[in-house]
Amino acid sequence: MGDTIDDRETDLLVVGSGVAGCATALAGARAGAEVTLATKASRPEESTSYWAQGGVAVTRDDPEAFKQDIIEASDGLADPDAVDTLVENADGAVRDVFIDTLGVEFDGDEEPEYGQEAAHSEARILHVDAETGKHLLAPFLNYLDDHDHVEVLEDTAALDLITHEGRVHGAILERAEPRSADSSSGEEPRERDGEWAPCFAGATVLATGGIGACYGRSTNPSTATGDGIAMAALAGADVEDMEYVQFHPTAFSGDEDDGQGTFLLSEAVRGEGALLRNADGERFMPEYHADAELAPRDVVARAVRTERERTGEVYLDVSPLDFAGEFPGLADECERRGVDPEDGIPVAPAEHFLCGGIDVDTDGRTSLGRLFAVGECARTGVHGANRLASTSLLEALVWGLRAGEAAAGFEVERVEAPDLLDSDPDMPVGFADEKFVRLRRVMDEFVGIERTPDELSRAGAVLRRLKGEIDAYTRTRTSRSLYELRGACVTALLVTRAAAENGESRGCHHLTEPTADAD
Repeated sequence: MGDTIDDRETDLLVVGSGVAGCATALAGARAGAEVTLATKASRPEESTSYWAQGGVAVTRDDPEAFKQDIIEASDGLADPDAVDTLVENADGAVRDVFIDTLGVEFDGDEEPEYGQEAAHSEARILHVDAETGKHLLAPFLNYLDDHDHVEVLEDTAALDLITHEGRVHGAILERAEPRSADSSSGEEPRERDGEWAPCFAGATVLATGGIGACYGRSTNPSTATGDGIAMAALAGADVEDMEYVQFHPTAFSGDEDDGQGTFLLSEAVRGEGALLRNADGERFMPEYHADAELAPRDVVARAVRTERERTGEVYLDVSPLDFAGEFPGLADECERRGVDPEDGIPVAPAEHFLCGGIDVDTDGRTSLGRLFAVGECARTGVHGANRLASTSLLEALVWGLRAGEAAAGFEVERVEAPDLLDSDPDMPVGFADEKFVRLRRVMDEFVGIERTPDELSRAGAVLRRLKGEIDAYTRTRTSRSLYELRGACVTALLVTRAAAENGESRGCHHLTEPTADAD
């Protein structure tokens, strides 16, 4: 068993330690709350924020152009009020937290060096090499570790929300045994039993990140199992836009053979002049979109998939730029895998970001009382059907600060907590791993970049059967791997159901056949 975890109370419970969770904890503490930050991670690289490469978009001198770029990238489905909230708070939030509080030094000497990325009409991206997330998250966590009003619980998962009459009063937390292997290497989530106890909170904020574990290839760490979305949905919170799963077009594809896991090649590389070529050496993106390599992500991802199927491979040609000089971290990743960038870097789409999630307002409030959500698990309305590059860290920061302030000040109320049982014998060896393989196979085959109504129907049927098998254990068995599997399955079902119910191709949701009732 892991270290004992006691029944506890806190003014503000934050679940998740990416930039969104950290910003929430900071704002809550600033507002006078005693904050508990619970995270499955035991180190920064187990958070999706850590792997963010491109940077943080800011307004510079033209906020209206920034707003328009977001709306256009969203295929016209972004919520204008949410976009206004993001853009109008962007520069102040970045200056306050990243620069003044954390002392992050973005690239550039005396003046910032702004990068250009896909679907941005101007260079407006603050970055640190191509490893911006790492340079933001590590100092953020260090800052909170030293904060008198923030307690960080590492390797601690939320298994279930504590609810009563439409209000959330905290969560059941589990502290697991020490991790014995590298979870960022693409391994399956493993059985790691610990002890659990209720944490009663005045308000609870979910900042649990994405859903990458639902797919075979993802730029997310393997901890991204959709926990927060699943817990909120099971508690009755509204979720929206779940069909809009963004696939990044340029993830390293050699991982299909090398077993080392993929890594992302940011839009920033294409922004500096890199080109996409198929196996015949042809540059193909001008045939698909007027903005060529800098077209919106959904367009580029589908084009890359098409050219891989047509010619066998797609390469990122970095010969037009000083790749090693401008992107030393990515050059190191290539060297580690024995890839010579001058020969072209093999790339393929990989699941990257969920544009939908738990439905929230501009302060992160959900449809349940005292429950907030921020970051990738939240549907703020900013992204619509497709996210603009380098807006995720900004959204995490802005909504985290707003939610942390709004969630502070509630009184703790103790209610009856869920009684999680552990009466059954151990699950069959490899149960969770085997079910994850099955889940990912279904999502990859039927709920990927391109979908058909028939495939979505088949996926839904398989996932419902799978959920039944999982539920048979969760009724009487408690373990982190089982609850992660449950979270991933519930989230996969939400994605599949939303996709099946939406007969219109927009952005990331691309149907290759019309639905029966489509116009």
